[in-house]
Amino acid sequence: MTSKRLCYEPGHQPKCLVVVDDSAEWDRAVYYASRWAIRAGGGVVMLRIIEPEPQSQEWLGVADIMRAEAQEAAEAALDRAAGRANGIAAITPERVIREGAAMEQLLAVIDEDPDIAVLVLAANPGAEGPGPLVTLLAHELGTFPVPVTIISGALSDQSVDSLS
Repeated sequence: MTSKRLCYEPGHQPKCLVVVDDSAEWDRAVYYASRWAIRAGGGVVMLRIIEPEPQSQEWLGVADIMRAEAQEAAEAALDRAAGRANGIAAITPERVIREGAAMEQLLAVIDEDPDIAVLVLAANPGAEGPGPLVTLLAHELGTFPVPVTIISGALSDQSVDSLS
């Protein structure tokens, strides 16, 4: 992992990393990250992770089609999220699509961009728990390379405005 963040060094800009997934609360994370970018004078990096399906030799053609469909869905999700960020903060976020295990890809993106200053996730407010990524991340927080902000999926725009 990168030992030093460069986000506040001359010639660099702090960035907020936000994961755009299929959860109902992704919008809360994008909203907070966009508001953070305004206040920090920074940027937003939106990450969509495609977790690969197990493959066998006889289904490789189907796997290629599924991969192309997942790529298309990822682009569409990032289009929606980028439109939301632009509407909130008049910014054009960076877009990253990665394929692989969620935590591995998340750490790789942070390692590759020393300007990432914070990770923002949104937690599901329902009884089923905060969501798979928040749950997975909870076990890594003690060694995570950047601060993590977890936003409640139950917060309104006005509530997030007052916090950011």
